[in-house]
Amino acid sequence: MYEFKITDNEFNSFREFIYDYAGISLSDEKKTLVTSRLSKRLRHYSLKTFKEYFDLMISSPPSGERQVVVDLLTTNETYFFREPKHFAFLEKEILAKWKGGKTFRVWSAASSTGEEAYSIAMLVDDMLENRPWEIFGSDISSRVLKKAQQAHYLQNRIDGIPIAFLRKYCLQGMGEHEGTLLIDKALRQKVSFAPVNLKQPPKNLGPFDVIFLRNVLIYFDMETKRQIIKQIVEKMHPDGYLFIGHSESLKGIHDGLETVIPTVYRKI
Repeated sequence: MYEFKITDNEFNSFREFIYDYAGISLSDEKKTLVTSRLSKRLRHYSLKTFKEYFDLMISSPPSGERQVVVDLLTTNETYFFREPKHFAFLEKEILAKWKGGKTFRVWSAASSTGEEAYSIAMLVDDMLENRPWEIFGSDISSRVLKKAQQAHYLQNRIDGIPIAFLRKYCLQGMGEHEGTLLIDKALRQKVSFAPVNLKQPPKNLGPFDVIFLRNVLIYFDMETKRQIIKQIVEKMHPDGYLFIGHSESLKGIHDGLETVIPTVYRKI
């Protein structure tokens, strides 16, 4: 099989594209990743160079080959009830004290294939019982959002789900679907998904009582982080909460927020 090699200029073209479009910074170490993930598209179109493919991508509509490149160059790793301390805080410090009176709204702002959004939904539904709530999940990758909307997962992806929630909210696959599970329809109906570019979120989005923005800020430079956090704060209710990943920091860019515990912030 022909092995494609990317030149520095070609790599820089894709690096500038993904930065301008999504704010994602690709270091020089990502050159191998870009080569391996995009080579399949060169084979698909019978192209010989990455420049040919870049030109084809740029000439395509936003929902065409450009979206394919975004899907291929964004990393989407997630699992159910990731970072349990966040879910413990959500349960004990937010949901247990929720007074009601309006719909409780949560945004899973880097939801990938949906595990985070459905984890939140299980806990919220269990805690709020008959009080109204809704979850919105978004991602820049249309490919992962399709999987999120299907809500159909392999059994080996479900280790983090508490047994009681498995019984209450998950349907075990039978026959040809053995080894999989489907999120219960009643829960799925309160969870919606749509593509959102965090650099340019829709103006009519929000406001939210809680926003999960976890394990995505690590892909942005400082200026892009500042821009995103500013817009995130605008989408929050007063006294709303923001969760970020345990490997991330808002040092120097959390205007309008106060630290509650490490990686959890409240809108001032």
